[in-house]
Amino acid sequence: MLTSRALLVGRLLQRTVAGHSKINSNAVRAQFVRHGHDWSYRVNGPKPELASRLGAQIAGGFMWWWVLWHLFHEYEHITGEFDYPDPSSWTNAELGIPTEDE
Repeated sequence: MLTSRALLVGRLLQRTVAGHSKINSNAVRAQFVRHGHDWSYRVNGPKPELASRLGAQIAGGFMWWWVLWHLFHEYEHITGEFDYPDPSSWTNAELGIPTEDE
């Protein structure tokens, strides 16, 4: 275990010494380029284009108009189409309650 740790420390020292021996000590390590999509870590992503933001606002506005319009004009979808019956008018037979004689 000590030999593996010593090898790791040796490699680390070799990289730091090699990094300081470069002509430009402020050189940043080369990053891998990912060509699939924008990548951001712990920062905000790229801002969407104006057309995308405007389209999202229009679609969201249309969606809320549709929902509120139908809630106002077709509220029976939520409350039901028919009047709720009066439970006090139900008989024991309709409710399935046995008679007192049984």
